[in-house]
Amino acid sequence: MTQPADKNRAMLLGAGILGIGGVAAAAASAHAASDPRLLGSVALVCLAHAPAMLALGLSGRKDLILRLAGLLLFAGAALFSADIAMRAFAGDRLFAMAAPSGGIAMMAGWLAVAASAFSPSREA
Repeated sequence: MTQPADKNRAMLLGAGILGIGGVAAAAASAHAASDPRLLGSVALVCLAHAPAMLALGLSGRKDLILRLAGLLLFAGAALFSADIAMRAFAGDRLFAMAAPSGGIAMMAGWLAVAASAFSPSREA
């Protein structure tokens, strides 16, 4: 069976990864974290960006700006979340400035989503 052309598999994969990460972080925040606020932040970021990635993946739009937006949203959310989760479980950072870099990437992704309103739409 072939994949319908109007779905972007990479964005759907990203949505699924962020979604499961968000649910896992929420559960760990409630049951396993020494500071539940840290993993609560991870859950919030992942569960806010997963539906956005899902919507982008199902939109049928194939323009470069939305693909860039999806990449930035996923990479930023993953980087931010990984750094905060490392702090919660290992007591150390992923690397210096990882969380702020992820935050900047997420903001750039949302800016790209906004900019896509002015790009020509190319349906799948």
